[in-house]
Amino acid sequence: MPTAAGVEARLPIRSDMDLVWVRQHVRQAAAQLGFGLVDQTKVLTAASELARNTLVHGGGGEVEVSHVTADGVSGLRLTFSDSGPGIPDLDRALSDGYTSGGGLGMGLGGARRLVHDFEVESAPGSGTTVRVTSWVGRRPGRPGEA
Repeated sequence: MPTAAGVEARLPIRSDMDLVWVRQHVRQAAAQLGFGLVDQTKVLTAASELARNTLVHGGGGEVEVSHVTADGVSGLRLTFSDSGPGIPDLDRALSDGYTSGGGLGMGLGGARRLVHDFEVESAPGSGTTVRVTSWVGRRPGRPGEA
């Protein structure tokens, strides 16, 4: 079970400019934790898609950026939350090829493939929380996996 090393930042997502700040912050946090360039790009791409979803579909919200550790491995956890309308059909939203338009075109399913751990909590009328974690080098508890 991952242990939070601390919340590094809570960033608002209320405008396109906030999306820029989120991307810059995630890139810096990933680099500081020792992510290689390819893994930085993966987590940054997932963060960009999820931040845009928070703004466009959730009406705005925030992202909490945290450093976590598990089994001696460091990771970056991003928790995107909004108080929007929620996701009416989560299975459909996570399916390959589904897009509601306006984002990078990869949807939640694409973001899920770019990170090691992915969780969504959503219900119609209750908003959405998406929590993703990427690990430096390998996923904890799975020796040899990179």
